[in-house]
Amino acid sequence: MICHPCAKINLGLNVVARRSDGYHDLETVFYPVYLRDKLEITSSPGTPSGCKIEVDGIDIDAAPDDNLVSKAYWAVERLCPGLPGITAKLTKQIPSQAGMGGGSSDCAFTIKMLNDIFGLHLEPEVMRRIAASLGADCAFFIDPTPSFATGIGDRLVPVDVNLHLYYIGIVKPKLMISTKEAFANIAPRRPAVCCKDIVTRPVNEWKDILLNDFEQSIACVHPEIAELKERLYALKAEYAAMSGSGSALFGIFKEVPDGFDSAFPDCFTYITKG
Repeated sequence: MICHPCAKINLGLNVVARRSDGYHDLETVFYPVYLRDKLEITSSPGTPSGCKIEVDGIDIDAAPDDNLVSKAYWAVERLCPGLPGITAKLTKQIPSQAGMGGGSSDCAFTIKMLNDIFGLHLEPEVMRRIAASLGADCAFFIDPTPSFATGIGDRLVPVDVNLHLYYIGIVKPKLMISTKEAFANIAPRRPAVCCKDIVTRPVNEWKDILLNDFEQSIACVHPEIAELKERLYALKAEYAAMSGSGSALFGIFKEVPDGFDSAFPDCFTYITKG
């Protein structure tokens, strides 16, 4: 069985409180984009439990046992003991440490595929709980539709935002930003206007009010982030921002921007319909 785990962007991201468990409460809007990995899973009925994983495409610099596909398999196996062994072939197209949820999407799509392949009859809410136990935004990809996310990113409510009339241009520099680095200089605060309310306004009104709290502190350490954002606006983006905790940025355009790839040498670039 083959599936294509999708990426996401964050339309606004506010760190609103520090939690007693060491995590942070967030407010953000997750929006799926068509940039996708390819995941193929095969199984042999009657084989012992286990997950053999092969990875090609973009280098993700992770040991097989640390891959979220493998972790998703074992999380499902704990709930459904005796799950037959599988071989998973993952072709990476979504950049790592980009704030686009590539690993989280692979995780969630693995859970859904195992449910289908083995007829486990897991309800969506059960699959979301399994996914959330493996990563803050994994649950979103069980049903990747535009959603307002709170908590650590695991509490999801559908939100009415549609970018189908726009193009989304994605830029990922070689810079890698760890979660620890992203949170290092964050002072939690609640925004004056919630992102779920802002995204109901026209896109050209988002620029100065739909904010990613990580962007300013990361740009102070890595000024290329601010430079790439300004370049997106120079190409006539209606709105541009960093996604998640970075380092990918995106611009929302009315038309495909001329010279998009050449404007960002040495960066990963991708354009898709919204």
